[in-house]
Amino acid sequence: MSQHVSIVGAGVTGLSCATELVARGVEVTIYDRAETIGPASCSWYAGGMLAPWCERENAEQHVITLGAMATDWWDTNTGLVSRNGSLVVAQGRDKAELSRFAARTSNFEELGTDAISALEPDLASRFQRALFFTEEAHLDARKAVKELAARLEQNGATFKMACEVDITGLAQSTTVIDARGFTARDRLPELRGVKGEMLLVHCRDVSLSRPVRLLHPRIPLYIVPREDGVFMVGATMIESADGKRISVRSMLELLGSAYSLHPAFGEAEILETGVDVRPAYPDNLPRITTNGNIISVNGMYRHGFLLSPAIARQAAAMIVAESPNREVPHAHHT
Repeated sequence: MSQHVSIVGAGVTGLSCATELVARGVEVTIYDRAETIGPASCSWYAGGMLAPWCERENAEQHVITLGAMATDWWDTNTGLVSRNGSLVVAQGRDKAELSRFAARTSNFEELGTDAISALEPDLASRFQRALFFTEEAHLDARKAVKELAARLEQNGATFKMACEVDITGLAQSTTVIDARGFTARDRLPELRGVKGEMLLVHCRDVSLSRPVRLLHPRIPLYIVPREDGVFMVGATMIESADGKRISVRSMLELLGSAYSLHPAFGEAEILETGVDVRPAYPDNLPRITTNGNIISVNGMYRHGFLLSPAIARQAAAMIVAESPNREVPHAHHT
């Protein structure tokens, strides 16, 4: 008889766990209180950057270790990955920020004006120095979660949307993965909320081939290209569990930074603003915790797309009694 696992939460973490379990022959049912995959989840507002070396600037070494597999995993499971690297730049007045970033990271090439122009012609002569992280990648986060869900359905997973679940009751008859993000604070009181705000803009006069990070002492900006002249501009990190609306200050700073990257963004059309609350533990690292038949997979912080594959693989290995993946450092069992 096939093993069965219920997953509560159809965001990037829940879908990643489901993908790993289905690959091991486990029957999976995914529950979510939203009506459709995507818009109600934190992952809907993610940049989709698979950038472990850049993230090392303010994250633990574990982020690189865990995130190293993410690009291949997403490519295998969605086919949506763009492997064009990441570019990090700074205005002349903020050149010290670029030196600080370089000192805290690795696996990059230093570029001058001509090399920057060759990579991104629309940034020609705007920056004198950049860091190019050649092995990094990105994807369209919204397309990726929808593609994961579609492939799961094709492979026999069951989705029950618009469904409120009693996790404790469900765990009486099946193993449950709780992947509800910040909503799981009812079971995981250590979780805190980190508010992130972003914009989607349409700009006809700028073309970028890869994510560009513009360093700034107050709010570092990233701009991620989508299709048809659409860009994601993000993102703030505010210690808050209020995920309702973007603040005026954040809007001004995001737009101002985009304009600093290229003045043509001053004529861009704002398509959408987005706010999410990212779940984080005090150390900003993910954890797998167990309580009877309930396995909580949480704490991805700002690294959902980067870390979910490795953490999902560890959770699936625990469930099917494989040898755990030793590269996952925070798999606490209670």
